[in-house]
Amino acid sequence: MQFQNDLLLRAAKGEKVERTPVWLMRQAGRILPEYRAVRESVSGFIELAQTPELAAEVTIQPVDLLGVDAAIIFSDILVIPEAMGLPYEMVEKRGPWFPNTVSSAADLKNLRVADGANDLSYVIKAIEITKKELNGRVPLIGFAGAPWTIFAYMVEGSGSKTFSKARAMLYREPKLSHQLLQMITDSTINYLKAQIKAGADLVQIFDSWAGILGPEQYDEFSLQYIAQICDAIQEVPKTVFAKGAFFAREAMGKLNCDTIGLDWNMGIAESRKMIGADKTLQGNLDPAALYGNPEQVHKATQNMMEQFKGSRHIANLGHGVYPDIDPEMVKVFIQSVKDFQ
Repeated sequence: MQFQNDLLLRAAKGEKVERTPVWLMRQAGRILPEYRAVRESVSGFIELAQTPELAAEVTIQPVDLLGVDAAIIFSDILVIPEAMGLPYEMVEKRGPWFPNTVSSAADLKNLRVADGANDLSYVIKAIEITKKELNGRVPLIGFAGAPWTIFAYMVEGSGSKTFSKARAMLYREPKLSHQLLQMITDSTINYLKAQIKAGADLVQIFDSWAGILGPEQYDEFSLQYIAQICDAIQEVPKTVFAKGAFFAREAMGKLNCDTIGLDWNMGIAESRKMIGADKTLQGNLDPAALYGNPEQVHKATQNMMEQFKGSRHIANLGHGVYPDIDPEMVKVFIQSVKDFQ
């Protein structure tokens, strides 16, 4: 497909770009009044994500309203447990909640490996609609949660500061943990392949809870499963974003992927040294920097861009944009990246 703007894809592959591409994690969401208007037309987040036409509409909003260089499909990482047979609810102001969790081998028998195309047909349909409506303006990013992060929710049953139940299972039931992680991994590979077939131009794996594991456990219970996914997906560029996994940067440099996302706690020069020159780095402005005034936001962005200068880079925040940030400051961030020489 011919793109009017293919900066993101070229930057991911390490090709020459006229300027650094920029997009934001959680760009399709609560910062935009236009998103909130669509959200209020349905019963809640899950209905919005499961209505392909509406999911496509909010996916495209940031391209039109903010001027980002990519769209990312509006969905949720927790569609995978649902497709595997473990449904969840989204509780207002509290986040995801699972009525049932996985705590034994018997619970595992009630789960299946999701096939992606059929089990998550609403996401696939949303991608097809979005691709058609974008009409080559910018690439479309597909995504999934990393197996450890998905596992953490399936065992814990909700968000948590410590995920102590999930971490306890790694110690008490390593064999069972690996069985569940493998089922999640197989489901995720199927799902990402279905997204790519529907038109996703690049995929990102989000390991949101990477940083609550120690280095050895991260190797055993997360990184090897991310590696499986990276090896299985050959069709499009791949990005791995593991929040808090500062201790795994060297190992991430060896993954079969194109881009490594950095959170805002990861030093840029140090990360480049640890990851190596042959990966694109994505990030990593502190989202809280966008609470500043226009001059402060511009200055913080310039400072970040200076540190990435001369190496493969996709500009982004070091995590998702916070819901109460002024969209005007998001525009200042985006424009500052575009203006950077």
